[in-house]
Amino acid sequence: MEKNVTGMDELLAGYAAGTLSYPAQALVGAHLELSDQNRGYVSSLESLGGVSLSDADPVAFNDRDSMLSAIFSDDAPLSNDNTPLVQSGSNVPHSLQSIIGRSMEGLPWKTLLPGVKECKFGEIDGCASSLIWVRAGRAMPSHTHHGTELTLVLQGGFTDEDGHFVSGDLAFADGDVDHKPIADEGEDCICFAVTAGRLELTGPVGRWFAPFMR
Repeated sequence: MEKNVTGMDELLAGYAAGTLSYPAQALVGAHLELSDQNRGYVSSLESLGGVSLSDADPVAFNDRDSMLSAIFSDDAPLSNDNTPLVQSGSNVPHSLQSIIGRSMEGLPWKTLLPGVKECKFGEIDGCASSLIWVRAGRAMPSHTHHGTELTLVLQGGFTDEDGHFVSGDLAFADGDVDHKPIADEGEDCICFAVTAGRLELTGPVGRWFAPFMR
């Protein structure tokens, strides 16, 4: 489910054009692996980009042989058709494995407050990325954003002021959003989040815990 249509369209257009930050590009790629909701739209954008490229004048580049070798190497993906990639023994979408690894087992989780843990992966291209684990039925503190926050549900689900999000759904939030995500009952919620700018806790409980969440 995505409520912020304008922001989501811009995000998907950036993914198709390859202009997003590395963490955001990986997050959207994982969303397309897990959900078919936006695959058709992104494929259409990529097709339009291909038409524009075919109509453009050719440009010479240096070191042609090295470039072709890199493109067709075993480590390079053969295509970007936005279809699910299933890999045996992995519980992490292929697009996120370069950031998270092939499994979420053994990650260095840090407790933020009772029922909420985070595993940070540092900052790349000006964006911070992390996994957020919320115990079933627990709530995150109310917060808003000085920048943008992209959240992809990997397990379970949550509800906030924008609706209900389950595995594969992508939520977009910015400074106009002040929300309090609540994990679904019955299963812990795990999300991959990419943020540009800082998060601001707005509720009384969140403000009390703010010094411990930095």
